[in-house]
Amino acid sequence: MQKKFLVLATNDDGIDSNGLFHLVKSLEEFAEVKVVAPDKQQSAVGHMLTISKPLRVTKFYRNGEVFGYAVNGSPSDCVKLALSTLLDRKPDLIVSGINFGQNTSVNILYSGTVAAATEGCLAGIPSIAISLGTYDLEFDCKFPAELSSKIIKKLLNEQNLQFKLLNINIPALPPSEIKGIKVTHCGNAYWKDNYIKRVDPFGRDYYWFAGKFVPSDDEGSDDWAIANGFVSITPVNFSFTDYSLIEKMNEVSFDGLDTLRNF
Repeated sequence: MQKKFLVLATNDDGIDSNGLFHLVKSLEEFAEVKVVAPDKQQSAVGHMLTISKPLRVTKFYRNGEVFGYAVNGSPSDCVKLALSTLLDRKPDLIVSGINFGQNTSVNILYSGTVAAATEGCLAGIPSIAISLGTYDLEFDCKFPAELSSKIIKKLLNEQNLQFKLLNINIPALPPSEIKGIKVTHCGNAYWKDNYIKRVDPFGRDYYWFAGKFVPSDDEGSDDWAIANGFVSITPVNFSFTDYSLIEKMNEVSFDGLDTLRNF
């Protein structure tokens, strides 16, 4: 008997997030879904791995039923642990989200949501990160989840499309106000860093991050799409080599530097 399409679902907002819940319910309409997610909020942890303490896994119940497994670690921990230990078989797809707060431009480097999907990509599994353009935890995620599920099904049915990692961002708008879907590139937005200095009751200094996100307005970028009411889908490729410099750097002579061995 043919096994049902298997999806591993995770996030960085925590296993109790409504974004994850609605996404899972939408995905369950066409797939078997296994949930392995952080036991608490893990936003902006990037690709952090837990190596200095043990990871613990507990069943998480929702509405009286087992919803998934909660892990006291990062989103990347969840994916690694799921693939190596918790799942009976390799998933066909990894989906991370729905995150509260868009993950566009430079944010993909900080995002635990995108990091979890990246971890799946590194394991050779097609992976998708999904984020919503609002930090309002009361925002109704049912429509974004249904839309995400439809997009995923559409992409999976495209025989000539073999993606590795996709980053989807959805505007926090009523369905009637979303203008469509755009395939985009990562924008050039950045954070204007600012830290507020305060003093704790023991007289010690501490700092709160209070930076401002400066969005990119270049047409065709993920930031531009969200700002103009479009769903953004960005194909991502984490190749860290600057190939344009390899030939020029090979022209640099490092002769004589072997004397460093004498230090």
